[in-house]
Order: sequence, then structure tokens, then C-alpha cells
Amino acid sequence: MTLGNITTFSGHLHPLVVHLPIGFIILAAILNLLSYRKKYENLKPAVSVTLFIGFVSAVLACLLGYILSISGDYDKTVLINHKLSGIALAIISGVLYYLSTEKVMLEVHIPRKLFSVLLISLIALMSYSGHQGASLTHGNEYISMRTLMQQVREKPASVQSAMIFEDVVEPILQNKCAQCHQGGKRKGKLSVDNLQALLKGGKSGPAIVPGKLAESELYKRVTLDPEHKDYMPADGKPPLSKNEIEIIKWWIEKAGAVEGKTMAQLKNPDSIQMQVGTYLGFHQPDNGTSNDEMSTQAVNPDIPMQTDTLAMARLRTKGLMVRLMLNKPVMLDITLPANSGVKMSEISNDLMALAKNVIWLNLSGNNFTDSDLHILKSFVNLEKLRIENNPVTDDVSNNLELLKHLEAVNLNKTKITDVAVANLKKNPSIKRVYTWGTAVKQPG
Repeated sequence: MTLGNITTFSGHLHPLVVHLPIGFIILAAILNLLSYRKKYENLKPAVSVTLFIGFVSAVLACLLGYILSISGDYDKTVLINHKLSGIALAIISGVLYYLSTEKVMLEVHIPRKLFSVLLISLIALMSYSGHQGASLTHGNEYISMRTLMQQVREKPASVQSAMIFEDVVEPILQNKCAQCHQGGKRKGKLSVDNLQALLKGGKSGPAIVPGKLAESELYKRVTLDPEHKDYMPADGKPPLSKNEIEIIKWWIEKAGAVEGKTMAQLKNPDSIQMQVGTYLGFHQPDNGTSNDEMSTQAVNPDIPMQTDTLAMARLRTKGLMVRLMLNKPVMLDITLPANSGVKMSEISNDLMALAKNVIWLNLSGNNFTDSDLHILKSFVNLEKLRIENNPVTDDVSNNLELLKHLEAVNLNKTKITDVAVANLKKNPSIKRVYTWGTAVKQPG
């Protein structure tokens, strides 16, 4: 584990630790107020202990919060307000703890009611700091009168009456992108608050360029290989479904990234009507399949609705990671950890049993040869394949030519040449081939 990973991980602990001082300081205030009653006078010493724990956890939260702040792009004003109020909270809680200790109380007389007022004021400061933190994570309008008073947009009565941006594209972006690109938190200085913000973009340029997919940074990022450093959404957050990506692609390329127009007002919407209808819930199958399941099935109806669960279990016992991406149809993401020492002969039968359900497959760094990977031709619904760091040659490409759903292949650090790339170009579905560290002539 590198130092960078430790630092990032530490910062991610801030949202967990920050709730500790909140709980302990509120508990201290409650104990303090209860101790006014004769029945609960014995709780008074507990106030000091509780404040001490609140002070220590507040200091720790400040430290982790600072680490988190340097790892992301946040609104500077809101960040400073949150940071300063958090530091003040830690200092004041420490001072109140010090004043509540028995030794100090004997030397310095602080009126009991004044101490209680200070403790309640500390809770008010904590509420302000918490509000600023919520604004950083969820946006400045997260707790506001505007949020309270705004009306929820009603579901359109039909696909034709649906507003392409307001009812379809914007909800997709809010659901999948807003956590990192809205309000006080704007990674890469990008906001998805509205269309104007998308057109303005961030550090890497416009997120959306009407009519031009190649120049639209948002589309490029959501269609990268999930292992790419620029892939979005990052940090393991739920990715956009294939259906959602198709909608955004059509909206940028065919609809010119418009807003304020219904599907009926757009030119040639027929090619995207099924995807929009599925997203909005108008196309529900009889067997109770959910919208996400229906959207995947509409794109690729060949994925089986069931699979061999015993084969999945056997692969897991042999060290493979088998992730269920979707239930109906059953979509699998299978990874064999690099340098596992597992031979293909030990897992090939179980892999073949699941072949039609596998959407993502990662067999990188396991010393597999061309003959080991002949089974790939059976993975007819495969979309992403990683076989880098294996001693495979151009022959491996022959097993991939007919995989009509394959979009990305990672062949870094293999023994392939330009012949393999030429073979893969025969498959029109393949959009990305990674060949770093091979004999393939690199562009530029």
C-alpha cells in the first residue's frame, strides 16, 4: 500500500469520525441539564468525561477533514467556513472540558448556568459546522427554504410528452454524477447543476458540446474502461447503465443537447424512444422485471435470465471474484486476481458454464497462453475483457473477432503485433484496444 492510498483512505474516514463529537457533545449537554435535578446530580461528573471524548474525537475529525479537503475540489468559501467552525468547535469543547474538571472547578469558579449556556452555544456552532459540511457534500441548497418549497417534477404522461433534458437526462446526471459535481463539491471544477454548467464544463473543458460526442468530456469519461484513471463515476460509485449512456449519447449527438423540448418536438426520436420509455418506466415486462433490468435486456436480449450458481460458487472457492451486476438477466463480472497460480484447466469448465452471463472478464497477469484462452469465443455477451500481462500472441485475436458485444480489450504487455489489432478492427463493436508495452506501433 502506498502513502497516497493511506492518505486518501484516511480522508475518507472523516464522514465516519465526524459523527462522534456530535453525539458526545449532545450527550454532554443532556447530562448537564439533567444534573440540575436533584435526582440526577450524580451525572455531573459524567459531563466532564463525555466532553473529553467529544474533544478528542473533534480533533481527530478536524485532522481527517483536512486530509479529505486536499483530495477533492470544493467550494472555497464553504470549505473555509466548515474548516474554521470545526476547528473552533474542537477548541471550545477542549476548553469546556478543562473548565469542567474537578481540579479547575476548585480554582476557577464558573457560574453553572453560564457553563450550560456555553455548552448549548457549542451545539449551535456544531449545527452551523454540520450545515457547512452538508453543503460541501450535497450542495448549498441541501438544507434551505428553496429545497423545502420546491415542487417535485411530475412524471410525464407519455414518452412523447417527456422533456428530454428535464425528465430524462438531468435525473440521470443527478442520480449518478451530482454527488461529486454539485454545489460545494465540484471535482475537476465541474458542476452538473444545470445545462449551462455542463456547457461551461470544468478543468478539462466543456462537459457537453452539442452535436459533438468526441469533444464532450462527460460522454468520453463515462465510456472509458472502468480501470482508467479518468473513468466516471469514480471511487466505485454506481456506473451509468448502458441504457443511460445511449440516452446521453443521443441527446448530445442527435438532439443537440437541448433543454425545454419534449420528445415530440425533436427530430427523429424513434431510435431512442425505447430507451427513454424504459428509463421512465413505460415499458414494463409481464414478468415483473425492473426498469434497469428491462433496459439491459432491451439492449442485449441474448443474456440468459438464469445461470449456474454452483459454478459461481466453485469459482469463488478457487479464488476468483464473481460479482453479480444484475439479477434479471443475470450479468456477471468475473476477476481472477493476478499471479493467482490458478491454471486454466482448473477453472475452464466452470467459466464455460457461465460464459453467456459474463459481461466483464479480467484474467490479467496469470501466465495464460493462446491455447488457454480459446474459451473466449464462447463468451458471446462479453463487453469488457482484460488479458494484459499474459504471454498471448496475435492468435488470441481470432477468438474475439465474432464477439458482437465486445467493446473494450486490454492487451497491454502481451506479445501481440499490428496483426492482432488489424484482426480486432474487423469486429465493429470493439471501440477500444489497449496495446501499451507491445510490438504494436503506437500513435503519435
